[in-house]
Amino acid sequence: TVVLIGATTENPYFSVNAPLLSRARVLRLQALTDEQLVTLMERALQDKERGLGRRHVRLEDDAVAELLRAANGDARSALNNLESAVDLAAAKARSEGAPADGPVTVTADVVRAAVQTRTVVYDADGDAHYDTMSAFIKSMRGSDPDAAVYWLARMLEAGEDPRAIARRLIVHAAEDVGNADPTALLVATSAAAAVEHVGLPEARIPLAQAAIYIATAPKSNATYMAIDKALAAVRNERWEPVPIHLRDTSYRGARQLGHGAGYKYPHDYPGHFVPQQYLPDNVKGRTFYEPSDQGHEQVIRQRLAQWRSGTSTDEGME
Repeated sequence: TVVLIGATTENPYFSVNAPLLSRARVLRLQALTDEQLVTLMERALQDKERGLGRRHVRLEDDAVAELLRAANGDARSALNNLESAVDLAAAKARSEGAPADGPVTVTADVVRAAVQTRTVVYDADGDAHYDTMSAFIKSMRGSDPDAAVYWLARMLEAGEDPRAIARRLIVHAAEDVGNADPTALLVATSAAAAVEHVGLPEARIPLAQAAIYIATAPKSNATYMAIDKALAAVRNERWEPVPIHLRDTSYRGARQLGHGAGYKYPHDYPGHFVPQQYLPDNVKGRTFYEPSDQGHEQVIRQRLAQWRSGTSTDEGME
């Protein structure tokens, strides 16, 4: 009998061998609460054998808050930062003439000087990356610009590749806004171009502009649904020949084969529209694109309703 106990900061579903994972019980360890971190730091300050009990340390309330902010739920970080802050406070006291074994007062300024920068827990190809990106995407889809720009800031601060962010902006401008506001895709692609031209830190501004634009734009996933419906039809149904009147007539001999026979040139008709069959016979009359009633798609919806009823937009307005 083999009992294997392993600990990892990675998501085991990403990083552990599947056969091993199938035989294991996965227990998720959550970040510690502020109350738990305070308890641990108090123990460290009181423990004379393994902690800082011999130093006679007094932590100011603001210093505790600063330590908690920097630790972000990580006990190891909290204890390391506490020890560094105590050492720095002691050195400062000695430089001011205090005895070497005298009491030490740790202030918020001392903690900030000891910590310098907060350790950000973020993995480029693990939980933090995917979860934060997911929150960013869902915030834009949910029309919350404040949340969208917050998650964007989190990713930028953690060192996320701005090109990866720009790619998601482009995708979701088309997927979640689509033709309800076609400008969203232009803003997203422009932001992606700006990333390439100017780089960080300036690129944070066009990225934020695009995220806010997408979040505040009218929403429609009709384009996303349309291409997926069409792909399902292509993958699951017969590929019938292109209707003869739609076939290419640009090469010599095409007319002799009957290509283009019966094709109606829309610009020769009122409203630049004339009803004719564009789909193969097996999917004739199938509707893939169903525009919403949001934003610009209201106009598209009205226009398509007229065309699908067999009338031009001019006739519909008359």
